[in-house]
Amino acid sequence: MEKTAIVTGASRGLGYAIARQLGLDGYQVVILATGPQEKYEEALQKLTDLGIIWHYVQGSIDASEDRKRLLEETLLRFGRVDVLVNNAGVAPLERKDILEMSEESFDRVIGINTKGTLFLTQLVANQMLKQEWIGKKRGTIVNVGSCSAEVSSTSRGEYCISKAGVSMVTQLFADRLAPEGILVHEVRPGVIATDMTSAVKEKYDAMLKQGVFPIKRWGTPEDVADAVSVFCSDKILYTTGSYLDIDGGFHIRRL
Repeated sequence: MEKTAIVTGASRGLGYAIARQLGLDGYQVVILATGPQEKYEEALQKLTDLGIIWHYVQGSIDASEDRKRLLEETLLRFGRVDVLVNNAGVAPLERKDILEMSEESFDRVIGINTKGTLFLTQLVANQMLKQEWIGKKRGTIVNVGSCSAEVSSTSRGEYCISKAGVSMVTQLFADRLAPEGILVHEVRPGVIATDMTSAVKEKYDAMLKQGVFPIKRWGTPEDVADAVSVFCSDKILYTTGSYLDIDGGFHIRRL
C-alpha cells in the first residue's frame, strides 16, 4: 500500500525540499501553501518530472476550515495519511525590539507557527489512529522548529516564543501518541539559505566569517530535508519527542 505525506508550507524553501525528498523516498505528497497552484507550476512540474505523485491544496494552517479541507482532500485523493511535516511558519512582518513588539504581530506569528501546528497535528493524529497500521509504526509527525526555540533574538521575540511552543507541542504529542505507534520528532534549523533569511544575509555572512558556526557554511533546505527523511523512515524507531539540530553546530556552547 502506498504511503502519503502531508507537508505544509511546501511551495518553496524548506517545505519544497522536504516534499521533494519524501517524494523521492516513495511517498505520495500533499503540499499545502497559501498561494494559488498556478503560481508554483514550474516547481510542481519538477516534482512530476521526478516521478513524484503530488496533490496541491491552497490554504493556511491558522484557519480551521483550511486545516479540515487539507485532510479531506488528502483522504479523497490518497485515502490515508502516514506522515505529517509541520513546516509552515512565518517571521514577524517587521523586526521590533520586544519592548515595542505589537500584540497584532504576536497573535499572527503564534497563530500560524504554534496554534496552527498544534491543531493540525491534533486533526491528523486522530485520522492516523483510525487507519490500518502499516509497517513498523502507525505514523510519523515531524515539526520544523528552530534554534530560536532556545536562542534569544530580542528583535523578533514573537518568533522565538512561537518556536519554543512548537517544541512543547512536539513533547506533548510524542508523549500522548507513543503508545499508539505514532512517533513525533522535531528538527531545529539554524541559519538556512531561504527567503526568510535573505533579508539578513550580511549579518549571517559576517557571523560565518567570525567562526560563530563550527561548520562554516550556510545550511541548505536539503540539509533539513535529509533530516526529516531519516525521521520518517524506519531507521529511528526507539525514540520519540526528540529533536535534531540542523545548525552547523551552532548549539554547541564554546569557550
